[in-house]
Amino acid sequence: MIRVFGLFLIPAISITLLTGCWSTTELNELALVSAIGIDKNEEGEYVGSFQIINPGSVAGSKSTGQGTASPPVTVYTSTAKNLVGLSRNISAKASRRLYFAHTSVVVIAEELAREEGIKNLLDALDRDPEFRTTTAIIIAKNARARDLIKILTPIDQIPAENVIKMLKTNETMSGENINTKTRQVIDALSTKERDPVITGVELTREAEGGKLESIQQTEPESIIQVGGIALFRNDRLVDWAREKTARGIVFLLNKVKETDISIDWKGNEEAVVYNMIRQHTTVKPVIKNGKPEIDVHVKAEGIIGEVQVAIDLSNPDTLKRIEQEVNKEIQGELSKAIEKAKENKTDIFGFGESFHSTYPEHWKRFEKEWNDTYFSELKANIKVESFIRRTGLRNKPYLKDTN
Repeated sequence: MIRVFGLFLIPAISITLLTGCWSTTELNELALVSAIGIDKNEEGEYVGSFQIINPGSVAGSKSTGQGTASPPVTVYTSTAKNLVGLSRNISAKASRRLYFAHTSVVVIAEELAREEGIKNLLDALDRDPEFRTTTAIIIAKNARARDLIKILTPIDQIPAENVIKMLKTNETMSGENINTKTRQVIDALSTKERDPVITGVELTREAEGGKLESIQQTEPESIIQVGGIALFRNDRLVDWAREKTARGIVFLLNKVKETDISIDWKGNEEAVVYNMIRQHTTVKPVIKNGKPEIDVHVKAEGIIGEVQVAIDLSNPDTLKRIEQEVNKEIQGELSKAIEKAKENKTDIFGFGESFHSTYPEHWKRFEKEWNDTYFSELKANIKVESFIRRTGLRNKPYLKDTN
């Protein structure tokens, strides 16, 4: 009898201990935010633009009751004195609660980043339990964040996903931008030893990019493209770096994956292309005569991607000369990047972190005047070693006279 009673008692107790789904929210009650844009208006209020995914359009149901195409996203805009107020005020327009767990990118207007800074903006994002700090952050260069948020893209349905893929592809292929995460910016702002860098994105031309007609043609009216790297001092944008200077910054941060380096050859500009397939940059702080210096060592490996002049690539001496020219080119880009940072007195490379960890006693003397004095006068000793792994399928070009 006791055994039978026990068989009924155990399930009964288990049921009382099990909790129901009292806090669940159905998917059809959520508005999935794919991107956030932040501007500021003339009244001093924040203007938030929220790119929300239209589930029916993305799932394949692309027509409305009238038979017209429906956009994959909808952009809602609100104004408030703070970021929490922005999302709260959207509730008066949207039929669903905003959900930020799938947000891919945060766009901040250049004007806002220059005049006010970005520290206050990141506080609200960091506190939200739904927002992922692995979300990418970019600067809208020469444009409002809202303008970038509402642009439709022809290849990827969700514009935010298009931006992320563009950043990753450009980072991998050219090495001229950095796919910066929100957490990385927050960490940089939390220390006096490093300043943040954020990739800028711009529009090729002004147009009504929020209309479906803008992508229903072989050449879209307006597209989004990478616009350089934004340099920050503390939390304010102070300058931009582009092309070779931007690549020099990425080299110094040891984040270049692949890139093409063109060199001149006997009066012919950019006649030889070196496809760099891997690199490693080391930064070592040193103290000489009581002053800080930085030793930078870059090792690069690549292949010959193109030759527009007559040279014999089977000749070891020729390869040696090409490697030397590549070394000079990379060294020049690193020097330009360092000078750009020194001009703006912003340690975007984290040299201060290196000195703090290696020479903690000296750092106590450097810390207060690091950006203004020590970093701006810092001597950089740069050494580059490049190596040609392969020359491609042809050692001699079609041109006859080699030299």
